Amino acid sequence: MKKNLSILGATGSIGTSALDVVKKHSDKFRVVGLSGHRNIDLLLRQIKEFHPAVVAVTDTGACGEITSQCGGETRVVCGVEGAKEVATLDDVDMVVSAVVGAVGLLPTLAAIKAGKDIALANKETLVIGGALIAPALAESGVALLPVDSEHSAIFQSIRGHGKAEIRRLILTASGGPFRTWRREEIEKATLKEALRHPNWNMGSKITIDSATMMNKGLEMIEAHWLFGVDPEAIDILIHPESIVHSMVEYIDGVIIAQLGIPDMRIPIAYALGYPHRLDMELKRLNFAETGSLTFESPDRAKFPAITLAYEAIREGGTFPAVMNAANEEAVRAFMRGGVSFTGIHELVRRVMDRHKSLTVSLENILEADAWARRQAAEILGK
Repeated sequence: MKKNLSILGATGSIGTSALDVVKKHSDKFRVVGLSGHRNIDLLLRQIKEFHPAVVAVTDTGACGEITSQCGGETRVVCGVEGAKEVATLDDVDMVVSAVVGAVGLLPTLAAIKAGKDIALANKETLVIGGALIAPALAESGVALLPVDSEHSAIFQSIRGHGKAEIRRLILTASGGPFRTWRREEIEKATLKEALRHPNWNMGSKITIDSATMMNKGLEMIEAHWLFGVDPEAIDILIHPESIVHSMVEYIDGVIIAQLGIPDMRIPIAYALGYPHRLDMELKRLNFAETGSLTFESPDRAKFPAITLAYEAIREGGTFPAVMNAANEEAVRAFMRGGVSFTGIHELVRRVMDRHKSLTVSLENILEADAWARRQAAEILGK
């Protein structure tokens, strides 16, 4: 019997990779719903190939064009409400949450409450709304399976072990394109240089987050909620080869790691097929060719975004939502030339310094998110 999927963020890097997995294993999966933003041409090609029952277009301007060009049996819905509809379709078994940014929270939360298993690639859902997602998962009893390579590695490494046996989680990071640069060189980094990731092919926003290492800070917060481990027991380690995808250290000193080539289709396939593994016929890891595996501690003076993330989760409340929203606006400003590369973390710091935390509720999280974006705009305007 096929597993019915809705894929949110189908036109992004994770969404297209997920559809590659579906195409490879068409005997196991069927696409029922898709959502995209404004990549009209790609979304139309996906509709033609996978024949989803419902498609959501979150960019209202693009929605009309998709509707006019989309014939057949596919129904088109618009905006965030449309994405929520795709995430809660009656015959969907699993939702792949692959949108980028805080916009992923509402449809992912709606899917959980509707009893859908989640393959989560949208880390911001847990970063800003972990305190809401955790009880919703407990109440609904659905499975949340991590898609990020680091969290998938931890998830695989803790199978068969209890939380009491874990001493710490070790998130590995490539270090991005500026790992070996001096601080004064990083200050002058261009957009083109920031988008030149050494190992992974990702979307622009995630690639820039990797360059600032904010991505690793977000992943630390995500790991806290996924695995119930205190931030102080989550370490970050630079591993430029991106072969060891993350590790778990146990109380007896044993460390278990998951290794593999850097290809996002591997953790995606693991989440979609769980508890079974799928044969992806990808290049196999050859240790003789790989040679040495190297590790080093991150330089927080060069990459202060890591410190900002630890501060946000320790402060709790709406601080993670504010940090995330400010970062999204700062990255957007960098991409259009409004701030320098180091201006990204400077803007996030200034917005966080203005914030007075609110208690966690959906309303307060959304308000804090909007507040942080207004503060970022005000600072940028000056």
